[in-house]
Amino acid sequence: MKMKNRLHIFILICVLFSINVFSQTTGKISGTVLDAGTGAPLIGANVMLQGTYLGAATALDGSFYIINIPPGKFTVRVSMMGYETQHLENMKVSVNRTSTIMVKLNQAVLETGEVVIVQADKVSIRKDQTSSIRNVSSDQINLMPVEDAGAVIALQAGVVGGHFRGGRIGEVSYMIDGMGVDNALDRGRAIDLDKDAIQDMEVITGTFDAEYGNAMSGVVNLVTKDGGDQIHGKVEGYFANYYTPHTETFIGLKASEIDRNQDYRFELEGPILKRRLSFYANYRYENNNNHLNGIRRYNVGDYNNFSTSPFVSEATGDSAIVPIGGNDSHKFFGKLSWRLQSLKVNLAYNWNRSVWQGYNHAFKYNPDGKLKSYGRNQMLSLQINHMFSRQAFYEFKVWYKKDRNGNYLFEDPTDERYIHDLYLANQGYCGFYTGGQEKAYGLTLTEDLNAKFDITWQADKHHSFKAGFKATQHQFDRLNSYIRNRWHGTVLEYDLYEPQLAPDSTLSADYYKKEPVEVAAYFQDKMEFDEMVVKFGFRMDYFDPKTVYPSQRRNPDNKLLFEDDPDRMSSYQPAEAKYQLSPRLGLSYQLGNAALLHFSYGHFFQTPAFYAMYENADFLVGTTDYTTEMGNGQIEPERTVQYEIGLWQELMPGMGLDVSLFYKDIYDLLTLNIYTTYNQISYGLYGNKDYGNARGLEVKYDAAFGPFAAGFNYTLQYTRGVADNPATTFSRAGESKDPISTLIPLNWDQRHTLNMQVGYNAKNYGLTLIANYGSGMPYTFTPIGENPLSQVNLYPNNSQKPGTFSVDLRTQYEIQLKWGIKTRLTLVVYNLLDRMNEYGVNPQTGRANQAIILDSQLASHRSDFNDYNDRIQNPGSFSAPRMVKLGVGFYF
Repeated sequence: MKMKNRLHIFILICVLFSINVFSQTTGKISGTVLDAGTGAPLIGANVMLQGTYLGAATALDGSFYIINIPPGKFTVRVSMMGYETQHLENMKVSVNRTSTIMVKLNQAVLETGEVVIVQADKVSIRKDQTSSIRNVSSDQINLMPVEDAGAVIALQAGVVGGHFRGGRIGEVSYMIDGMGVDNALDRGRAIDLDKDAIQDMEVITGTFDAEYGNAMSGVVNLVTKDGGDQIHGKVEGYFANYYTPHTETFIGLKASEIDRNQDYRFELEGPILKRRLSFYANYRYENNNNHLNGIRRYNVGDYNNFSTSPFVSEATGDSAIVPIGGNDSHKFFGKLSWRLQSLKVNLAYNWNRSVWQGYNHAFKYNPDGKLKSYGRNQMLSLQINHMFSRQAFYEFKVWYKKDRNGNYLFEDPTDERYIHDLYLANQGYCGFYTGGQEKAYGLTLTEDLNAKFDITWQADKHHSFKAGFKATQHQFDRLNSYIRNRWHGTVLEYDLYEPQLAPDSTLSADYYKKEPVEVAAYFQDKMEFDEMVVKFGFRMDYFDPKTVYPSQRRNPDNKLLFEDDPDRMSSYQPAEAKYQLSPRLGLSYQLGNAALLHFSYGHFFQTPAFYAMYENADFLVGTTDYTTEMGNGQIEPERTVQYEIGLWQELMPGMGLDVSLFYKDIYDLLTLNIYTTYNQISYGLYGNKDYGNARGLEVKYDAAFGPFAAGFNYTLQYTRGVADNPATTFSRAGESKDPISTLIPLNWDQRHTLNMQVGYNAKNYGLTLIANYGSGMPYTFTPIGENPLSQVNLYPNNSQKPGTFSVDLRTQYEIQLKWGIKTRLTLVVYNLLDRMNEYGVNPQTGRANQAIILDSQLASHRSDFNDYNDRIQNPGSFSAPRMVKLGVGFYF
């Protein structure tokens, strides 16, 4: 069945269920109601969540539980005839968590109507936390000087440069309302969500429950907002610019260009049918030129030749300052919500479109020759939540995701604006391209149709059972090539030029269409007792790559003919389906009234990125050693075994300290194994071999007293392995270097990471500061030839970059206007101290833009417009300079 037909079926399902529309991953409140004087349980007390239909009555032992609660803060109303009514305010409910309370009611002689108001304590909120889970609410996100969800994630303990507790980048699963939004082809995030649309963010950096899969290092779940019963909205606009004295490094920045970066945000929510049908819509447009510029000294059609004497020199550019490395993006999220007492369903649509460009220092004087990347992504989802008894409910989710990404200069590969490759010249002589264009061309379309069913049964006050399954049908359409002259390889190649895509028969081009399938099922039991919570579960994952593999790896493309020896010829066999079973265990134990101990253990498996199964789909092998990489449909899942133990202590009301120790072994990581053909050509075949491990300590502190809040988290981490990425061993072999036979620091092995946050936010004004420090990450020191160390085969990542430090600030002031409208003035400053953090360093000096320049290098420099030092002054090696962002918004 083609993906279009599957989409038609999906749309039909949406129509059939269009009578209801809500979401989402939910939590639970449980507890006991007692007589304050005698301590005896109160039978039949009413417990209600104000503003909802959710509630319960206490049992014979005074216990109760309320399940299927959407995340957020609630007021719990507890009442009983003959007793004072009590309101428990700010009871926070997070996804997949239980908030436990104990309520003591005083007897009332007369019915006075008075209500006793108390605040929820933190022990009740954290009692069932068996691993490192952080929940960040929309209120907290709105006060942070951050631009997107990724910046919030980066502030969590255990997260270093997108790596969760030492894992590789692709080992994290990203979800929106419990629905996966990863691109399975490359393990990147396919769908982005604006931070203003987030109601609650769940970040799991340690072990996680059996319901989560296809991840080895962590899970991020973004829970979206719903529309309410009143019309609310906002319109915001922001301008931003960079203010720095480092203008020699960051050329072309002007203090007067206050709208260099632009940001516009719109939000609207409200009812369609009161208390039944509502809507929520969020849109954001950003046009950011960012901080890196080029100079248009050359146009792409300028011809130069610095190898001759005198030079052939042509520079027809206008010398204009041109931004390089900017982005232009649109994000839209819309949701319709229908609410009934037992039935809640959501119909949501997410749409992203973006254009961005990386900085390449070699195109500093020819910025029009640099290609761009394009993304068009969308997701349509239907979610049904049905609570069919007080003790049980199910959630059914079906979603269609389409991800179209490309990188090219012009979308049409035959566009007449492509020019001859001869113009892309002189980089070796002067350090920069004096004309010409980047000719890489890639276009990838991925489509996923997903279905997920979960059922939760609260069997009694001690046991909550949850089970479910998920099925995914992928479709990948991949084109990875480059623009080549139609007359390539002929006598007319240098005289004529006609652009076209390189054919699939060449090693530099790869075309394929694949439709793999993934299925998963899980079961878990959450056991909750007075002083202890135990989570036990197991998960089964299955995937079928739906591809073939050559039976003879030494002759994969049958280019070598062995008519008398058929065993040396390849036949193409269907790749085997793979499955794995993984157990999960978590324990939380309450120590006294203000401390919790937790322990967790689990096996975690992940389907490798599918590109590693399909790359070089025609199994071609080049004529030169170590130039060919080939996918392997027989790849096994990658796996991790994790352990964690931690202690949380309430130091005083409003202040807590959390300490965790973790260790993880990472097995069967992707690598390129080396095979040799019968004619002695070595090539790389993807397989499972690399190993790594990580261990560390995390310390988290937080305090909140009225409008004042502060916190910090510190991570001490050791990350070791045999390879930074799958190509490490293969590349070393191509350089005649031995494989790495010992564990070395991986290039994201940041030993010390510290994040600090302090804020004072009252009703109409506030200020928040965030500071972060990271000790230097590893880099590979490469001594110059005159140094005796150059004769030693040094391991990679043998030295350390300088540390990094930055401070960000956000402050706002609100003014109440007429007709329920208010305005807010916002100032955000990134890199407040204007620190030049060195992210890229010279391998010989360990510093950015500092190099050991030899006389021979000066002598080989040939240019009529720059000197050798211009080559090494790369602004892309530093963090962005101080950026000041001013905004005004209207809210109603």
